[in-house]
Amino acid sequence: MQETTRICLVRHGETTWNVEKRIQGQIDVGLNTAGLLQAEAAARWLAGRAVAALYSSDLLRTRQTAERIASVLRLLPSLRPEFRERRYGLFEGLTYDEARAKYPAEYRSFERREPDFVIPAGGESLQQLFERVSSGLQRIATNHRGETVVVVTHGGVLDIVNRLVRGNPLSRPRDFLIPNAGINWISARNDCWDLEAWGETEHLAMVGLDELP
Repeated sequence: MQETTRICLVRHGETTWNVEKRIQGQIDVGLNTAGLLQAEAAARWLAGRAVAALYSSDLLRTRQTAERIASVLRLLPSLRPEFRERRYGLFEGLTYDEARAKYPAEYRSFERREPDFVIPAGGESLQQLFERVSSGLQRIATNHRGETVVVVTHGGVLDIVNRLVRGNPLSRPRDFLIPNAGINWISARNDCWDLEAWGETEHLAMVGLDELP
């Protein structure tokens, strides 16, 4: 019987684009003042825990969040591109309302969560995102059996993680929250995933935004 790997997934702190409901994708936007405070609150909450490794998306907003966590855990974050946000192609830089108005047909496919719809102009499909995120998580589960690991990532990635662990289809409407700097716990044992806790915000002085559609 394999030992259990526990993974704590932390969404990055708030950015100005989160507040504006602007689609960031892989555009490198940094944390705003509230986001930096949220990252510090998440770090304080994790302080003193026995964590074997810290992983992070290599985008700026996750790196800034991971740096705060690294300082209390006394770990160097390992940057992993497989935990980057989804590539949103022609939607990147637009608000959700602007994307809907400017590209109505493409936005309908996006809004319907069609798994194989690849967002034009360099975007990804949900299925492509699922494949890179699930493979990244599996590597962590394999390499850290019996250990606890922290991963700092993005809302789109966490959307995939929740569905992977619960066994829900990519096309199902979201029935869970993904707050900025929220804490999420999953575990892996004998190649099976389990959801332990989701969207915890007790560590935050203010509840992080969940601006995702």
